[in-house]
Amino acid sequence: MFDREDYVSDSDWEKFLDFSKELETPNIVINLNTIKKNYIKLRDSFPYAHIYYAMKANPGEPVLELLSGLGSNFDIASRYELDKILSMGVEPHRLSYGNTIKKAKDIKYFYEKGVRVFATDSKDDLKAIAENAPGSKVYVRILVEASQTADWPLSRKFGCHPDMAYDLIVLARDLGLVPYGISFHVGSQQRDIGQWNDAIAKTKYLFTSLEEEEGIKLSMINMGGGFPASYIDPTNDLSEYASEITRYLTDDFGEDIPEIVLEPGRSLVGDSGILTSEVILTSRKNNTALARWVYVDAGKFNGLIETLDESIKYPIVTNKDKPGVKESEVIIAGPTCDSMDIMYENSRYKLPTNLKSGDKIYWLSTGAYTSTYASVEFNGFPPLKTYYMGAKK
Repeated sequence: MFDREDYVSDSDWEKFLDFSKELETPNIVINLNTIKKNYIKLRDSFPYAHIYYAMKANPGEPVLELLSGLGSNFDIASRYELDKILSMGVEPHRLSYGNTIKKAKDIKYFYEKGVRVFATDSKDDLKAIAENAPGSKVYVRILVEASQTADWPLSRKFGCHPDMAYDLIVLARDLGLVPYGISFHVGSQQRDIGQWNDAIAKTKYLFTSLEEEEGIKLSMINMGGGFPASYIDPTNDLSEYASEITRYLTDDFGEDIPEIVLEPGRSLVGDSGILTSEVILTSRKNNTALARWVYVDAGKFNGLIETLDESIKYPIVTNKDKPGVKESEVIIAGPTCDSMDIMYENSRYKLPTNLKSGDKIYWLSTGAYTSTYASVEFNGFPPLKTYYMGAKK
């Protein structure tokens, strides 16, 4: 049994239960007060950094309105995200096109809408930026090859070797673009703070060699995201990340630290969500099976895709939890006709033995990459319904 108080305070829990008591399951409730608190803590921990919220983590309009009002900039991955954020009155100078995989016509679209900062990691993409967004600032994303200590590694698909990044920066200059900086991402839910040290050291090498050999002086480091939300596995507090990363920057750059950009997603919104699911049925596959199967009305295709390979392990509580309740190991699966729709089989979750059809299972820390990842209509199930509470002051 997980200690719910470690993730959600008693007062917030009571407000949530009251708010959600009549809502049809499955649903997710986002506490905007938690996002506000997390943003302020990140801003105060990195007072020298510019924050660009990664919209993909949770693009709910109340979330975007809140963060915009707090002064956040935004990392954009598609023209659809761009249209959404611009429609809310956010100025294009507060936006960065951070996706390295993009169509030429979308680059042109961003440029026509006023965006002037683009990420890249390949020659063809860089040429497309030069042709469709002339004179724009570009930053090159490098590979962070040792990011397997992250619960959700990212670098196999994105980034390039530092040697290639060097060549791309030179090419950017030759194509009439503005070589702006270097970016990296150490992996989402990164628990090894030392990964930032390695990435910053590679960045410093590029800064120095490009200035000495090509006369190109870069001015920005985009350190991506990677700061953790509160899942099962323990992590350091954000203050530990901030103090260590600041030390790494100072060790490499001294007092001449470049402009720093952060692109948080999970760390801002992850802790804000509680996903409520209902038990459909429980069963055993044979008379002597030790583990029960618990089938719920939320699964990989309607909110819980990050349980893929059991990568993200959410804290789970139920309406049957109480001191001394008997528990046993379970396999937790979703409602669809797909054998992949199993969330936890090897992680040895334990739930009350008296759990039955109609009971509630609450998935904590589900504010990031849940409703935004949900399928539109697999097996006819509708997208996960999202509700928002708090932070209207």
